[in-house]
Amino acid sequence: MKKFLLTICFLIVSGFLGFAQQKPLSQLTVEELMQEPDQFVGIMPSRPQWSKDSKTIYFMWNPSGEGFPSYHKVGLDGNTPQEVEDISEGFPSNYQYNKDRSKIVFERSGDIYTMDVKTMAEKKIISTVARESSPSFHSDESVITFISDNNLFSVDTKTGLIRQLTNIKITNNSEDRPNRPTIAREGNREMDKWISDDQQSTSEILKEQQNRPRRFSAAGQRFFQQSQSEDRMSTIELDNVSGLQLSPDGKYVSFSVRVAAENPAKNTIVPNYVTSSGYTTDINARSKVGGDQSYRELGIYNIEADSFYILDTKQLPGISDLPDYVTDYPDKKFSKEPRKVSSGSIIWSNDAKYTVVQFSSLDNKDLWIMRLLPSSGELVPVDRQRDEAWIAGPGIGRGMSFLPDNKTIYYQSEKSGYSHLYTHDLSTGVVKQLTTGNYEVYDPQLSNDGKTWYFTANIKHPGIRHFYSMPLKGGKPTQITSEDGHNDVTLSPDEKNLAILYSYTNRPPELFIQANKPGAAKKQVTESLQAGFKQYDWYQPEVISFMAEDGEMVNARVYKPENPNGAGVIFVHGAGYLQNAHYGWSSYLREYMFNNMLMAKGYTVLDIDYRGSAGYGRDWRTGIYRHMGGKDLSDNIDGAKLLISDYGVEPGKIGMYGGSYGGFITLFAMFNNPDVIASGAALRSVTDWAHYNHGYTSNILNTPLEDPIAYKRSSPIYFAEGLQGNLLIAHGMVDTNVHFQDVVRLAQRLIELGKDNWEMALYPVENHGFTTPSSWTDEYKRIYKLFETTIGKK
Repeated sequence: MKKFLLTICFLIVSGFLGFAQQKPLSQLTVEELMQEPDQFVGIMPSRPQWSKDSKTIYFMWNPSGEGFPSYHKVGLDGNTPQEVEDISEGFPSNYQYNKDRSKIVFERSGDIYTMDVKTMAEKKIISTVARESSPSFHSDESVITFISDNNLFSVDTKTGLIRQLTNIKITNNSEDRPNRPTIAREGNREMDKWISDDQQSTSEILKEQQNRPRRFSAAGQRFFQQSQSEDRMSTIELDNVSGLQLSPDGKYVSFSVRVAAENPAKNTIVPNYVTSSGYTTDINARSKVGGDQSYRELGIYNIEADSFYILDTKQLPGISDLPDYVTDYPDKKFSKEPRKVSSGSIIWSNDAKYTVVQFSSLDNKDLWIMRLLPSSGELVPVDRQRDEAWIAGPGIGRGMSFLPDNKTIYYQSEKSGYSHLYTHDLSTGVVKQLTTGNYEVYDPQLSNDGKTWYFTANIKHPGIRHFYSMPLKGGKPTQITSEDGHNDVTLSPDEKNLAILYSYTNRPPELFIQANKPGAAKKQVTESLQAGFKQYDWYQPEVISFMAEDGEMVNARVYKPENPNGAGVIFVHGAGYLQNAHYGWSSYLREYMFNNMLMAKGYTVLDIDYRGSAGYGRDWRTGIYRHMGGKDLSDNIDGAKLLISDYGVEPGKIGMYGGSYGGFITLFAMFNNPDVIASGAALRSVTDWAHYNHGYTSNILNTPLEDPIAYKRSSPIYFAEGLQGNLLIAHGMVDTNVHFQDVVRLAQRLIELGKDNWEMALYPVENHGFTTPSSWTDEYKRIYKLFETTIGKK
């Protein structure tokens, strides 16, 4: 009994001491939260990879928090990870298996090796002064292909015979080309004039000065030339060739050629003011949206005929279709010429009976899967995905391949409204949807025996990701991982075990090992958290949903204070197409901790997966098409109204903050909804989408020349007169993503409008993603001060 009482006393004291070590969240400070993450939170494991024999996991990690992450390894027992100096000692970074997975082929230091997986015995099969790369087993596994000096070669491992399969000469110097065609410059002039007019429309002073941007010339147009040489094999002169691949029957070589833009947009200059020399230097940065884009064409070389051709994309169905938005411009003439198309992947069935090619239009409204008849170049339709907004979604345009029957391909499509897995039997034309429901499929892969699918999906909830298996022909998916949250799984080569990066809302990711069986126990391998982070009991935000003004249900995270002060704050995640109201660890580490601090100070915080966010299907993804600052903004405003109706927040005491896309939404909220959002901090924000990059912006808003309506209604600079509340603008001066010019132009606009309730904080050494703790600290102290002195006042 005495021993029992002593044990109880020990547990009580231990529990009390453990509790005493916990600090209340109210003691959090900005300085503490914004220090280097490795010093306060820890460096989490990342990039897990299995060894070829499936007995070891390699991963990046830094358990001490000092220095930089390095490679570690751990066995299947999950005990005591060890640091390794060179991961390639037992694990080449890139390799390919043969069919029965008994051998691999890989490149090391420019030479080609094979390895017996069971014995780990290596054999060097190619060693030259040239650099060889991209080795691959051919359908006849005694033959291995590789690339050297931009040409495709094969080596017969039985006889040692090396054969050159192509004779391509790269001609990148356009000045040396004969009869180079003259290039029209109309597109560039038109775009430059649009930018100039747009700039002047936001500033009366610029109109008076009539400043006009300079115009620069661009690179020339490529051409193809095939010339006969004295050698047995003709020389093919091409620009920017890549992706050489031998067909399984050995008759053809496919290759990709990059075609440079005829009239590319000129690059912009970002001045760098803080330099070691003391002189200002210029950073050559990205171009703005709207210039011509490069693309890829696909070529087929017939080895026996010693000839080649480029696939004719005019054969694609609907190649000249105009998008629906042209009806908004009845007086404007749109070209009905075939659209430019970029060739994607080409796959061959192992028996060489079928060849399939993927194409995408440069306006990104079409994705075609076509069967190729390589002897003639004819293209036969297999599947066409058309989206009047833009083609995207998990796995779309990636991962197409053949099933073991050599006649069926699999791919992903948003045809049902969510990204799901489909098959198409090329012999019968039968299409089958294998997965179905209001969820997204991520990273599907076929088992080694070709009988089972493995994939990640958010079936239980848009914010919960589990790992699943499913029979080859479809059926109900079987959940393999157990604990809700985010399960990022890497399957071992023998498919017996899983390496899992698992996280929850208040738990950063750690590495676990689990047997590849439903419900199997998982073992934690790493413990990465530092003492600073562990001394607080971090809040687990509740994931809720509320109804938007158009009847759609919106997901959000809510941080509810014990002692509310009547004020609310909305955090707006960046990137647009990103998910943050989920059950995993947020990629916004500092913002998660800052939201905890705000909550501890009495603020009710809401973090919303507004329209355009990832994880909710096609309609949600494209809900911002041609109007950023439309439904994405109204979802956040509806969230603000929810704070008032359901969480006791007082009208007039709501603030908002966010970076990049989140900063853009904050500006729009301050300009268009001043009756709802009283104070806002717009960080590294886009102010005019005509000045952002092409790849992102043209998908959502088309281009300024083609669709100016979309740009005018989506850019905050045109709505700056609506500012009434308290605005903080913060921006890095060497931001090469959202240029500092964006907020400079907005500042001039606000000055001309006579607005005086705004301030700007500049960070001379910071790019888009801040890197120095002093800048992070200064920025978030200003955000906190803004809220405390405005909406947080009693």
